[in-house]
Amino acid sequence: KFLENLEICIFAESLGGTETFITFPYTQTHVDMPDEEKDKRGIDEYLIRLSVGIEDYNDIEADIIQALENSKEGVISWVYLKKQK
Repeated sequence: KFLENLEICIFAESLGGTETFITFPYTQTHVDMPDEEKDKRGIDEYLIRLSVGIEDYNDIEADIIQALENSKEGVISWVYLKKQK
């Protein structure tokens, strides 16, 4: 749901371009790595990699915040992060 709510950030592997994108290393870039090795490196199914492009930082931040706030599973995480500040 979080990914569906993003408007600026793209869910993709590296496109070699200038756009901001998000990947799940566990199932994309590191899919061929043995699970033991992924565990050693802290790569699990919850890890999200954000590669920031040339879009305005405020737009990227706003996009991520609105996606978190508009996704059921993201609400809990977002509330937790706000409390940590």
